Amino acid sequence: MGERGRLRLPPDEAPATAPSAEELLRRVAAGDETAFASLYDLVAGPVLGLATRVLRSHAQAEEVAQEVLVEVWRKAARYEPERGSALSWVLTIAHRRAVDRVRAHQAGVDREERAGLMDVRRPFDEVTESALAGLEQQRVRQCLAALTDLQRESIVLAYYNGYTYPEVAEVLQVAPGTVKTRIRDGLIRLRDCLGVDR
Repeated sequence: MGERGRLRLPPDEAPATAPSAEELLRRVAAGDETAFASLYDLVAGPVLGLATRVLRSHAQAEEVAQEVLVEVWRKAARYEPERGSALSWVLTIAHRRAVDRVRAHQAGVDREERAGLMDVRRPFDEVTESALAGLEQQRVRQCLAALTDLQRESIVLAYYNGYTYPEVAEVLQVAPGTVKTRIRDGLIRLRDCLGVDR
């Protein structure tokens, strides 16, 4: 085919660069629903992956992922770029939500176990049990609140979720040696706060 018979394609236009997660989050903070849809597509996979890893239940992880993305929509204005990337901010929310779900589930399991261990010959006093559980939880919460964020999150992941030190380090994005130190220091502070003998 001669030169005249060839199809001529229009000159390539420079591809538009996709906005960053930080830019999308800034637009979401201003109420831009289209930016939220783009941000959703960008972060939904990592959020679901993290939630699944913490919860080990795909169904619960999907629920937590939806809660996280609603929270991102509502709290986008609180994102501070100087404190880290937008993805890190979103994943921190996801991690906290997933850990909260684990704690709530574990508290329910503990209550059921305590009820099952009670002497069946004695009438079950729900008011007393509820009061004791509330005091115990309040005391543990107060002691956990006294720890640093890294100590608290490391302990929850290692002791409630059964993660190894390297896995905890990966989730929290710190060195394994740092995780070991934070867990050791955190356990010492918890023991002292709760008045547990060595």
